[in-house]
Amino acid sequence: MEFLTNPWVIIVIVLSVIIGNIAALKYTAKMKFGPMTQKPDETAADKKEPESESDKHSQ
Repeated sequence: MEFLTNPWVIIVIVLSVIIGNIAALKYTAKMKFGPMTQKPDETAADKKEPESESDKHSQ
């Protein structure tokens, strides 16, 4: 346990966390988050093909 309390080890851990957070912020800053134009339920219903009258009677 002495190894974890070494000041150099603590500095390396803190720096790695800070650098990782900065890298994550840079990555997410490039993403585009726009408002959704359609609700997910509507898109699922739109993708289904409507059954014709002849299909309903043939079953």
